[in-house]
Amino acid sequence: MQEKLVLEPGRANKNYWKDIWHYRELFQVLAWRDVSVRYKQTVIGVAWALIRPFLTMIVFTVIFGKVAKLPSEGEAPYALLVFAGMLPWTFFSTALSEASNSLVSNANLISKVYFPRIIVPTSTMVVVLLDFVISFIILLFMMLWYQWVPGLQFLLLPLFLLLAVLASIGPALWITSLNVKYRDFRYIIPFVVQFGLYVSPVGFSSNVIPDNWRLLYSLNPVVGVIDGFRWCIIGESNIYIPGFILSVVVTLFFLWFGINQFRKMEKTFADLI
Repeated sequence: MQEKLVLEPGRANKNYWKDIWHYRELFQVLAWRDVSVRYKQTVIGVAWALIRPFLTMIVFTVIFGKVAKLPSEGEAPYALLVFAGMLPWTFFSTALSEASNSLVSNANLISKVYFPRIIVPTSTMVVVLLDFVISFIILLFMMLWYQWVPGLQFLLLPLFLLLAVLASIGPALWITSLNVKYRDFRYIIPFVVQFGLYVSPVGFSSNVIPDNWRLLYSLNPVVGVIDGFRWCIIGESNIYIPGFILSVVVTLFFLWFGINQFRKMEKTFADLI
């Protein structure tokens, strides 16, 4: 049965979230295209998803663990602590980078065809999730190498992965919409990602932060995600509950803010792009 196209004022806004489900096949096409393009014309293919976090883990382990001699969490090897932090941070930073230029890269599609534009940046999350799965294989091998057996809290890891997705979507949508209007944002994103790497507890444990600064430090939503990942994988220290709750609240705020700002600017994308 052929579907009818109904044109009426305000219909697009009224049925926006229904249209996302209606255009789910477009989401799949864009996601598959991003995955194939990501690895098709590279020399070592999916190994890039393994090399980057692994080399960063080695550098951070040497600098923070050997040179600065910062403590690990309990009896956990420092390299495992670092890699448990690298997983969510790499997910967050890659999602931000991939989504930031997604609308501009699909200018021809956006300027000619109607569909909910939010499909474009969110479809990039699929390739980021694939990178995460590939990097997760390194974590499993590291746990075998160190003979590290996580506790039952390891089963809660998917919940913290979901939190990582939510923490990524909000800022990604906001920055993506800004990049359409202000193209110099593509130069700002690498700086933000690099800066965020050092102010987030990737190469060190959050326990080294003084108690009187711990809650303020948790305003960074990635802190709660990283601490949650480490607790699931290492389980040697409890999560700082007040800071974790604050990180979740900040994550939900940026999710609402990112979607709201994206929807406000969405009508101008076709003209600006």
